[in-house]
Amino acid sequence: MKEYSITVVKTNNPNILKFETNHILVQRKNYEFKNIDDAKNSPLAQQLFHLPFIKTVYISGDFIGLERYDIVQWEDVKDEVAQQLVEYLNAGEPIVIEEDMDKPVPVTVYAEVTPNPSTMKFVASKKIVASAFEFKNIDEARDSKLAMELFQFPFVKQVFIDENYVSVSKYEVAEWDDINIELREVIRNFIADGKEIVADNAKAIGAEAQVSETVSAESTIELDETSQEIVDILEEYVKPAVASDGGNIMFQSYDVESKTVNVILQGACSGCPSSTFTLKNGIETMLKNMMGDKVNEVVALNG
Repeated sequence: MKEYSITVVKTNNPNILKFETNHILVQRKNYEFKNIDDAKNSPLAQQLFHLPFIKTVYISGDFIGLERYDIVQWEDVKDEVAQQLVEYLNAGEPIVIEEDMDKPVPVTVYAEVTPNPSTMKFVASKKIVASAFEFKNIDEARDSKLAMELFQFPFVKQVFIDENYVSVSKYEVAEWDDINIELREVIRNFIADGKEIVADNAKAIGAEAQVSETVSAESTIELDETSQEIVDILEEYVKPAVASDGGNIMFQSYDVESKTVNVILQGACSGCPSSTFTLKNGIETMLKNMMGDKVNEVVALNG
């Protein structure tokens, strides 16, 4: 049985909180419930509406969004709600009774060029994983059948999977014009067949696991104030940009004495010829401007 944990995430609307899970909750579509009668097909939403301060319930992909009435503040109840969600999900209770589950869902995948000439980004029309995963060789790919299948091609060097895309890095023995369509079809067919992209027990990558407010038995790593500020800036300003290019950046450490920020580049960013320029003239400059004399240098440990 899957073991769920919840991460509480603030939104731009102070009345709405996102309760993100470590597993996909619904596959087909997004759901919005305005009241308990509206939630007749969702036992989970019905239970949440028994809380007098719940105004709206949203269920989508790997998160549950909750809108509150003004009778309470989220700070007073969010931990209790998160714990209730964890207990409900881990009890194996139904989330949404989705109709027509046996009907195939059309899936499209298109290839997108990245700044790294050795890496191509294959974007799917649906979310395929809840977290980021990187596989540098076939031995590391044992928890991902999709990555294992891609590594059967002798020209595949590395596979990075995140959100709704798969970044594939190749060796120089092949040209994208010769392999692009074949890779795209393999990925599309794999997703369309409903196969498991990554095993539930696979270890996700990223700083989120270290800094998120998580309701689970696992302990989290405490970050100092400066490190947390760096992580927040990377999450808000940098990660969306590098993700659009099929890559990822992960905070590794901060050295107080040298004021050096160490990061790890992944996906299309790893080994990219332009990554040094982006790191120095983009990320390093941004951190210096936003954090003043707290940052002297940004270094990619694998750059």
